[in-house]
Amino acid sequence: MTHQYKDTFLTQSSTIIEALKIIDLAALQIVLIVNDDCKLIGTITDGDIRRAILNGVQLTDTVDKVMNTSPKTATQNDDTASLKSIMHTQQIHRLPILDEHGCVVDLACIEDFTDNAEKEHKNYADISIVLMLGGLGTRLMPLTENLPKPMIEVGGKPLLETIVTHLRDQGFKNFYFSVNYKAEIIEDYFKDGRDFGVKISYLYEDKRMGTAGALSLIPDQPKGPLIVMNGDILTNNNFAHLVDFHKQTNAMATMCVREYQQQVPYGVVRTKGTKLDTIVEKPSQTYFVNAGIYILNPTVLEHVPKDQYLDMPTLFTQLEAENYESSVFPIREYWLDIGNPQDLEKGRAEYHQIFSDKKA
Repeated sequence: MTHQYKDTFLTQSSTIIEALKIIDLAALQIVLIVNDDCKLIGTITDGDIRRAILNGVQLTDTVDKVMNTSPKTATQNDDTASLKSIMHTQQIHRLPILDEHGCVVDLACIEDFTDNAEKEHKNYADISIVLMLGGLGTRLMPLTENLPKPMIEVGGKPLLETIVTHLRDQGFKNFYFSVNYKAEIIEDYFKDGRDFGVKISYLYEDKRMGTAGALSLIPDQPKGPLIVMNGDILTNNNFAHLVDFHKQTNAMATMCVREYQQQVPYGVVRTKGTKLDTIVEKPSQTYFVNAGIYILNPTVLEHVPKDQYLDMPTLFTQLEAENYESSVFPIREYWLDIGNPQDLEKGRAEYHQIFSDKKA
């Protein structure tokens, strides 16, 4: 092992923002909260932070608001077989190793115990990406008069190319393109995906089928989960974290959400009966809105009727009504729905700050 585990150390007075920097930049993707003697107090993963965001925790709060105070650990006396067994049984990727005083002396990683065949699974060969590309892009006319919205240039290349290469670079190689309006332009550019290092199959919508109805066009039952995404979203979301989160929650379907703040432009008056209680000047309210990205277990397709219009929110509502578990995954990374000229210009202006110029 002998990983650079000390790079993951923070104290209880550290902020969640500091923890995020370690998770995002360090290969170990975990934070170990320790005291001055390196005694383990708790751990933080990406999933811990996202769950806390849903509960209203702020990124400027200290890490004690999100840390797991009872993490799974191992001792110096545990052999390799024991470490591997603990990690597989508990379905965890990282395991702090402690001495007799509870101090961190190493960090076991699941990669240490996987053979080449298992490591290949990290390419997510059983997961398919379904991109919904059939919209008319009416709000972006006249740009979309002769061009489908996903092919509009952002950052010197089609928006859709950025979506594909970002997912590919995270290990996702199997794609379905659901197309309708100006489908031939998309197909001529991407073909079978070979030039972009992926495999692309096309789902042809003869009529408008909504963001979920087109899933009925998938010819064979998928072996693993489906990540479904609208084709007008610019994001550097960590999709590997999304997959892990979905599996950990044991949900049938997971909807990505984005925090949205709405400010009241007036002083809000709060009353007690006929008496004035308080006045709050221009308060803001925080909501979580649908981010247009979903991950679905393959059995969800059994709930999508053939050849019928169905939107994704309606599908989630139906699953809930039938007592199937669904979850929400908050996107904390960059996210922009390019649905109007203002957002298009915003995406173009911010593109090179968010994405490095990687060649396909």
